[in-house]
Amino acid sequence: MAAIAAADQADHGYDGDAWTAKLDAAFSALFDAPVKALWITTGTAANSIALACLCPPFGGVICHEEAHVVVDECGAPGFYTHGATLMTLPGTGAKLQVEAVRDRLALIRPDVHQVPARAISITQATEYGLVYTPDEVAALGALAHDHGLGLHMDGARFANAVASIGCHPADLTWRAGVDILSFGSVKNGGMVGEALIFFGPEAAARAAEAERWRKRGGHLLSKGRYLAAQLLAMVEDGLWLANARAANAAAQALGGAAAGRLMHPVEANELFIRLTPAEAATLRAQGFDFHDWGEGAARLVTNWSQDSASVQPMADALRALG
Repeated sequence: MAAIAAADQADHGYDGDAWTAKLDAAFSALFDAPVKALWITTGTAANSIALACLCPPFGGVICHEEAHVVVDECGAPGFYTHGATLMTLPGTGAKLQVEAVRDRLALIRPDVHQVPARAISITQATEYGLVYTPDEVAALGALAHDHGLGLHMDGARFANAVASIGCHPADLTWRAGVDILSFGSVKNGGMVGEALIFFGPEAAARAAEAERWRKRGGHLLSKGRYLAAQLLAMVEDGLWLANARAANAAAQALGGAAAGRLMHPVEANELFIRLTPAEAATLRAQGFDFHDWGEGAARLVTNWSQDSASVQPMADALRALG
């Protein structure tokens, strides 16, 4: 909020302001490599514009069948790519497996009658809160580049993944073959706005293309400096990682209390637990809120403003269920 207030002064409009001009340098320092960085209004726009930069209308994007780009973005990737196909695959914990991707690629004939794969998209952390390790990302990155494909990472919870592993952010991105990262901010404490980060020798060209997609899709704000100011406040002093660590710690506290109810390991800031309808009603009667995840299950998400102490009442309530 302080960064937004500090940006409340006359300056050039759209993306010509002093704050936006600092993004490349700030994110280059964060990732220890030259990058191009663009502010984007929403995660859906970030993912979809990234895929449009990697995949033509006649191409396909290999992704998990439960990925956010498939299930929760109302066809936006198809809208921005002008019709590219999402080529979905199963996988435990919403993770793409290298062998499954390789097998899928092997089935595509090199003729004009089939959709050619042009990109791979993975979610970090996944829709079930699991984290791709640097080696797992690198294996997918190597496979992608061996086949001439771009690799996109939906990093709505990228900060949580980095905090969970304790690695350098470069180890999960460009060093592992990621071409474009959707860098999440709002789920990590930002008010509005995300970032697209472009790596590698094609970064400048892809970023320039993304700028046109951003304008064409109605996402070029005349006061973009407010988004840029938030992103700078996130990354310049390590706030992005501190926030993620707090959320992860809260999730670990709840995970310990949930014990045998856990459906997946707790690796970031999401938990999926088994709850009967009666147990869910009991928790809600005590004032707790969470998302029903099908019959007999619930999804709990901790946020940047929480820590292990702040979720202790919920942890105690989970233990009391027995």
